Amino acid sequence: MSTQTPAVSPDGGKLDSAVLKVAGVVVLGAIMAILDTTVVNVALQRLTLDFHTSFDTIQWVATGYMLALATVIPVTGWASDRFGTKRLYLVAISLFLIGSMLAGLAWNVESLIIFRVVQGLGGGMLMPAGMTILTRTAGPQRLGRVMAVLGVPMLLGPICGPILGGWLVDAVSWRWIFYINVPIGVLTMFLAWRVLPKDKPEPAERFDFVGMLMVSPGLAALIFGVSNIPSEGGVGSVKVWLPALTGLALLVAFVLRARGMENPLIDLNLFRNRPFTIAMVTMSLFCIAFFGAGVFLPNYFMLVRGESALHAGLLLAPQGFGAMITMPLTGRLVDKIGARRIVLPGLLLILLGMSVFTQVGADTPYWLLLGALFVMGLGLGATMMPITTSALQSLLPKDMARASTASTIVQQTSGAVGTAGLSIVLAALLAGKFGVPTNEGQLAATAAVANPETRRAAAGLAADSFGTTFIGAVVLLALCLVPVFFMAKYRAPMAADDETVDVARGVGVH
Repeated sequence: MSTQTPAVSPDGGKLDSAVLKVAGVVVLGAIMAILDTTVVNVALQRLTLDFHTSFDTIQWVATGYMLALATVIPVTGWASDRFGTKRLYLVAISLFLIGSMLAGLAWNVESLIIFRVVQGLGGGMLMPAGMTILTRTAGPQRLGRVMAVLGVPMLLGPICGPILGGWLVDAVSWRWIFYINVPIGVLTMFLAWRVLPKDKPEPAERFDFVGMLMVSPGLAALIFGVSNIPSEGGVGSVKVWLPALTGLALLVAFVLRARGMENPLIDLNLFRNRPFTIAMVTMSLFCIAFFGAGVFLPNYFMLVRGESALHAGLLLAPQGFGAMITMPLTGRLVDKIGARRIVLPGLLLILLGMSVFTQVGADTPYWLLLGALFVMGLGLGATMMPITTSALQSLLPKDMARASTASTIVQQTSGAVGTAGLSIVLAALLAGKFGVPTNEGQLAATAAVANPETRRAAAGLAADSFGTTFIGAVVLLALCLVPVFFMAKYRAPMAADDETVDVARGVGVH
């Protein structure tokens, strides 16, 4: 894209070839990172057997990756401004590739966990750096459309991950869930080097090293503590409350310190922007409810209905197909009419679909469940990306890197909190139904369902527990409606003069 003012159509300007090329590179990188997360989850059982270890130990293959993400994300905004988003993106892909190749060569569980951490360091930078590149290239008047494009990997991951992972583990080897990243990563790196806009040197800011020592370990400790809730059976365990409180204390200390200093690691001044703050509140509530409940959808099909991991992944496909229908449409509409009019009906659709799962039983018809998932997918395509668009549309291009970092932190932390919170609810319900301690509820239910003599009764008890857990998710989703009503009726600038200003600021300049 040249610095000449482009023609702007009445609908806000189409995505030209330059933007689409950049979007393609960013989507490839995002698919690689997100797909790897969902693929690995399917392989944990096989890894436990191959490495002759416990499930608690092998869980660190997933937890180590997640903690590495949390550690590196806060640094991404500063690094994008200091070194340039293109350089940072290439470094992120390189780290992810190296981690993938080494993970495929892992000789024991300890080496696998270490190499997954290397993967996580690269994966944590991919999404915020890619989002920054894409939003700067497109400009605010086309932000809704590029967010819809960026949402593609978030749909493909949950759909394709369990299916691809199940097939690779069963038909080839678990090592190929990591090796498969190599050709994708090499292609992404080549295209990024050729297509992404050249970085423009900027005056270096002083790096907030003290802030990094607060935020990165703080986020990692908080997520680690919260993630231990299901396995420990509650918040009373020292493995839960000690790291969680330590992480929370570090984050509170950072906020208090950052309020009175220039150029903190995370720019808290972003939250003085009302549309951004409201969108982040909405996003946090949405991620807690939706991603928390999303973990239990495949669990229901596998535990209660006796489906394999591969079949459970296939049964979830209607949700992705629904989102694929609405996401491109809402991406176009949000640039015209603002996010609030899109997000509100989207949330109502998700509530409608998820309400079916609150009444789920051991023999609920599949056509009803698949229809409910499709409706939830229609709502998903009208919520998550439009909420992100609402957060970024009113910001200046120079704020995009820090804002993308803050948005990613909110999503990761809220998703972890939601998953852990609803997991302990389900575990407690299962434990009550089967008369065992909370941390043994899942195991007891699995054993009872596997026994032909107790299967029918156990499946019914387990289904009741899932239904009650989904009621909690519905209540949390309903709370999202409150901040949505306060979303600004923001409409991105459409006039050619506005685009000229954006180009002068550096948006979309190659």
